[in-house]
Amino acid sequence: MIEFDTPNPKFRERVIKGFADQRVMKTMGITLESVDPGEVQLQLPFREDLTQQNGYLHAGVLGTALDTACGFSAYTLMPMDASVLTVENKINLLRPAQNGPFRIVAKVVKPGRVIVVSEGRLYDVNGKLVATMTATNMAVDLRSENVAPAD
Repeated sequence: MIEFDTPNPKFRERVIKGFADQRVMKTMGITLESVDPGEVQLQLPFREDLTQQNGYLHAGVLGTALDTACGFSAYTLMPMDASVLTVENKINLLRPAQNGPFRIVAKVVKPGRVIVVSEGRLYDVNGKLVATMTATNMAVDLRSENVAPAD
């Protein structure tokens, strides 16, 4: 595993607070399991109210969980005066999401001053890979009048 230095000594507290402020995570029952520089792990339950017509978790739910994990993995490496926004992501759905709870692991693969690339993987309860995501996130200067602070 690549080890990263973070410019923010309070990255863990900031990620925990930012995650708690995302109401959609609470709505979907997604929990934050661990936070390290360049890596975040989440847990996603299997719930009937999050399924599509065939009884699998909806792809939008998987995408939301992976996007959040990738974004917060990038956020761990951003300075105190920055917030994070997704610029682009791509998801690969590899198998039906039916055996939960699911573990999501997102890791930074290329840090940068403004742009950070992360990869996320979503595993079922048996450790089988269900979906992957490659995400590009951007550090946004909080001093801009158009961005609300995440802290």
